[in-house]
Amino acid sequence: MSSVQYTTKQQEHLTSYIHSPENQQKLYRRTLATVIFSQIFGGAGLAAGITVGALLAQDMLGTDNFTGVPTALFTLGSAVAAFLVGRFSQKSGRRLGLGLGFLAGGLGAIGVVISALLNSIVLLMISLLIYGAGSATNLQARYAGTDLANSKQRATAASMAMVFTTFGAVAGPNLVEVTGQLAFSIGVPRLAGPFILAAIAYFLAGIVLLLFLRPDPLLVANAITDLSSHHTNPSSGVGRVDRQVGKRGIIIGAAIMILTQIVMVAIMTMTPVHMKHHGHGLSEVGLVIGFHIGSMYLPSLITGVLVDKVGRMIMAIASGVTLLLAGVVAALAPGDSLTVLIVALSLLGLGWNFGLISGTALIVDSTSPSNRAKVQGSVDVLIALAGASGGALSGIVVAQSSYAFLSFAGSILSLLLILMMIWLQRKNRSIG
Repeated sequence: MSSVQYTTKQQEHLTSYIHSPENQQKLYRRTLATVIFSQIFGGAGLAAGITVGALLAQDMLGTDNFTGVPTALFTLGSAVAAFLVGRFSQKSGRRLGLGLGFLAGGLGAIGVVISALLNSIVLLMISLLIYGAGSATNLQARYAGTDLANSKQRATAASMAMVFTTFGAVAGPNLVEVTGQLAFSIGVPRLAGPFILAAIAYFLAGIVLLLFLRPDPLLVANAITDLSSHHTNPSSGVGRVDRQVGKRGIIIGAAIMILTQIVMVAIMTMTPVHMKHHGHGLSEVGLVIGFHIGSMYLPSLITGVLVDKVGRMIMAIASGVTLLLAGVVAALAPGDSLTVLIVALSLLGLGWNFGLISGTALIVDSTSPSNRAKVQGSVDVLIALAGASGGALSGIVVAQSSYAFLSFAGSILSLLLILMMIWLQRKNRSIG
């Protein structure tokens, strides 16, 4: 049985969806629209930390050795938040879990601005941890769109939520100069400017979900499973999953997303610092990161269709191939070549996109509404910890060797992903 608790009134309301695929599909579409709207704001919120987090730390600490720490901290914070949002969503529904997660991210962004004003390293570290809640929530929001999707809609549903993140995520890095000037005009350090935008964006994302994600899609999915146990409705596609098959799918899906996250975060984190060392300004850094984030999210709709049509495992292999190429191009890119860096970071974002959507679809395939949010939160914890490790180690690796060495290391990890997926596919061709 589900751990979600219903009131009598909720049960009466939700029963109207149990035997009506038409009502389920209407709510599915309405849920997607709400999640999409919130993701536009959420994308703008997460872009701040990616674009200037490392540069802000470099400025405040005065050394390159710890420039990967901000990414590590907000991804570590996102790990904690992913666990809490997942558990809270399982108990109380997506609306409260996601809405409160975004609000927490907004508070963290405000803390970063205050820490820059006070030049407080301790406050910066604490605030970045809390800011990570927005990143975790933004990522988990993709699952809300899949709660009422059938097996042929799941990757597409997740991708639709992600693709609209692009609007905010691409706008954010390209507003670095504008927000920096705005911050400077009110006495705030320029590099803290994007975090002002992040605070506003995360608050708006949270408010949209709290107000409009009704009825809650996870509550409805649980009602369909729990309250209609004697009247099975196969067409809904939201029923229970065989335990052994589910466990295997969860492990494979998690492995795909963890490896792609490590590679993506490590290379992405050090690119702004690498560019600064070669004389590139903030606007050029924003352009490269804008292309990167655009490639992370914009292809999502096509990726989702491909994952649903050609299979989860094939697209996971495509992820590894694309990330391998990204690492090689980044390693060989001349430091002063903006164009080649754009190509490298675009490939990096695209490879991550392939991996995240194929892995997400496997996780949804392998869970039922009674455990879905909890499992998804736990998997996102591992993804966030992988990102934290990649971010923290990237600065040390580059300081002790070079950006090229870091990029080649990413290519080797990507090759391992390819080999692992080929081996798994041969071992069990029924997957994907």
